[in-house]
Amino acid sequence: MLIATGIIALVLGLTGFIGQAISSVNFPLAQRLGLQEKDDETEPLFRRLELNTAQWDLFVLWTLPLAGILMLVDHAWWPYVALIAGGVSVDTAGREAAKWRGLRAGGIRIGGEKDAKVFHGFMWATAAVGLWVIVFALLDLV
Repeated sequence: MLIATGIIALVLGLTGFIGQAISSVNFPLAQRLGLQEKDDETEPLFRRLELNTAQWDLFVLWTLPLAGILMLVDHAWWPYVALIAGGVSVDTAGREAAKWRGLRAGGIRIGGEKDAKVFHGFMWATAAVGLWVIVFALLDLV
């Protein structure tokens, strides 16, 4: 179970981190790759928020891939790093969902239905993996 959880944490974590790294360095490329919403479907305020979020995420999203690597090598610190990574993941998913709901309720154009499906799918996966990593780490520590 440790190896499977480590692989999931590593893959999902790297996916999010690399996506946000691309968005931070070259936002138009991220849009072309489908990592960010297109200009014609969003308002400038939303794009600015997404860019700022991507830049901040580089400071915190490295924790989930690190937890995954530590799980794969069964390092003694993996449960502690996993607790932090799980918390970051759950917070990220919840914060982003709250931002989307608030902007949409306020009438801000934030992308099309395809964008919403991709966003919600990734946020649900992030929240689920974050919660699982926390529970898994706590089970190991008790």
